[in-house]
Amino acid sequence: MSTAVEGASKDAGKLLNYFALQTSFEKTLEQAIADKNVELLVQAYKSFASNSDNDKRLPMDHAFRVLLMKRLEDDVQSIGDLVRLSVEATRAEIVSNTNPVVLLVDTFELVTLDKCQEIFCIVEELVEVWKEDIFFASCKNNILRMCNDLLRRLSRTQNTVFCGRILLFLSKFFPFSERSGLNIVSEFNLDNYTEYGLDSKDHDDNDNKELEDTAEDIPLKIDYDLYCKFWSLQEFFRNPNQCYSKAQWKMFQMHTENILQSFASFKLEDLRQSTNDTASESGQAMEIDDEAVDSTAVSTVNKANHFFAKFLTNPKLLALQLSDSNFRRAILVQFLILFQYLQVTVKFKNDSYTLTTDQTDFIKDTETRVYKLLEETPPYGRRFARTVSHMLQREEMWNNWKNEGCKEFKKPEEPSTGDEDLKPPPAKRPRRPLGDSLRDAARQGKFFLGNENLTRLWNYSPDNLQACKSEQRNFLPLLETYLETPHDKTDPAFEWRALRLLARQTPHFFTSLSLPSNKISDYLEQVRKRLVRDKEPKTVTTASNSDQNNGLATNPHPESEQDATVALEPEQGLEVEDTEPVEETDEAPSHEKPLMVTREHIEEVAPLIGEPWMKVGKKIGFKNDELLYFQMEHPTATIACVQMLTNWISEDDDATLDNWAYMLEGLEMNTAAEAVKAIIEREKKSSGSATEPNLVDSSDGNDVEVLSD
Repeated sequence: MSTAVEGASKDAGKLLNYFALQTSFEKTLEQAIADKNVELLVQAYKSFASNSDNDKRLPMDHAFRVLLMKRLEDDVQSIGDLVRLSVEATRAEIVSNTNPVVLLVDTFELVTLDKCQEIFCIVEELVEVWKEDIFFASCKNNILRMCNDLLRRLSRTQNTVFCGRILLFLSKFFPFSERSGLNIVSEFNLDNYTEYGLDSKDHDDNDNKELEDTAEDIPLKIDYDLYCKFWSLQEFFRNPNQCYSKAQWKMFQMHTENILQSFASFKLEDLRQSTNDTASESGQAMEIDDEAVDSTAVSTVNKANHFFAKFLTNPKLLALQLSDSNFRRAILVQFLILFQYLQVTVKFKNDSYTLTTDQTDFIKDTETRVYKLLEETPPYGRRFARTVSHMLQREEMWNNWKNEGCKEFKKPEEPSTGDEDLKPPPAKRPRRPLGDSLRDAARQGKFFLGNENLTRLWNYSPDNLQACKSEQRNFLPLLETYLETPHDKTDPAFEWRALRLLARQTPHFFTSLSLPSNKISDYLEQVRKRLVRDKEPKTVTTASNSDQNNGLATNPHPESEQDATVALEPEQGLEVEDTEPVEETDEAPSHEKPLMVTREHIEEVAPLIGEPWMKVGKKIGFKNDELLYFQMEHPTATIACVQMLTNWISEDDDATLDNWAYMLEGLEMNTAAEAVKAIIEREKKSSGSATEPNLVDSSDGNDVEVLSD
């Protein structure tokens, strides 16, 4: 046990004041630093049991700060040992959580910038320590204040590397979603001016001559005009929103064309060209692949690269700058960054900031030219261009992340191995024997096929064969409906199906053709007309005039019977048996006019059609968009149906009552079909009553009168 600890143990039972505790802790702290053992501090801290934790922590913090002041003149290693010991003391809960950072803040305020740069290595080494929960919540503000104080003391042009180290440390320390480290509203650093040029009073022709003298070794004319155009582009790179102004955009477009044309006309030579020339002289066609560059060449290029935080805008340096590949790459990359900002969607960008079609085309074409110039810029131009393209793609991802509100990144949580996960999986239930399943299914009068879906389908009906004969499985269309479907007149597939339906559903298939050379399409059309006539009601066109002739008997001669009866005339191409007498016919006389559908008929039948009026429209021949127009233009189904049928009768010459009734029957609208048939009967009766006064006697004195049309 050390002397300091022994001295502290003598006062263990006493209640010491602040200064006594501080003195005791200083002695123990010196011994702990020498031994690099925090346990000595913990023992000394716990030895004063009479004092509370708050009474002991403040003297311990003060002891650390006093010892730091004594060691400022020492090397950086001794200061780092003191800071690391304070970290261990914080974890042991014998000092406040902010004590290590307070020591660093005091150090940076009292030493020179050169020594600050050396001591900052300690801060960078402990970045993972500062992220721990015990330090992050209480120290993050102190660390941020410490770094900002350092940045205020540093010069960004002379201490560029140190400023960059501080910013990189902050980016590693704070999480991505930290609001203080994000440019949420996408603001630009408008204070970053690039001063260039001379006053117009001082500029004369001598300046142009001096610029031309500096560019004697390059194949490019450098004058004051090119110099001003070149550096004026920095104003657009500083504030890209100027490109949305028409006047500014024209200036930017013109200057960009001139600068890129200058780059294209003055190409830099590759330092590796000599190696390629030597190889070509030896007969080897060597082509260096950018992807296969060895590590030695890459390290050589990295050593040759230099970074400058601010451009030098002296006019006499422009010729040298254009000959520098790093300078040229910096300018070309600025073009690419500007083009990306103008094209991507930024959450806080003004809505009026939009590109025209010409501007978009110019950006795409210019972007291709810039990438080509990057590939032509040595060394390793292609590799550099691919790297820049990859970085810009990553930048677009970060832009989308900011547009979505900068959501916090979290590592996926590993699944916890609890007691439930450690339990063995439940034992599988033994499968039931197949024989038992078949036996139970047979007892119930069912089938068991080993598959759930097959078993369900097979047991759908007690009698599967009878279920196949169900009307629901009858997919054959009616012959009348099938013949009315629109089709090609010479479609062999349609004719073959129609003949099969004809043979299956009607006896007309076995009627022989009168002309063997008739086409099948003509034959089917005749059959369709015959089916239509079969559905029409039969009418008798004879009338008796016995009452008018005082009971005179009808002339029994065959000639009078022939006058009183209208026989069925055979259709062309169909044979009709002439041996049997024909008494009646269901075919209308050739001189009888068909009954056309009128507006009054439509208004009477439309309410009976109701909601399924679109089916009627499709049957008539209206298209879906026409039916949708009727539906949108008229509030109810009845009005829409009336308007649709009105258009039909005005455009279709076959809009007869018979066709309408046949059509409604095919659609199974029986109520509406019966109403149309009633209209047909009514119209026929009205036409018959209108022709009664025109009854005339037969010229040969027969007692049968014929109705006049």
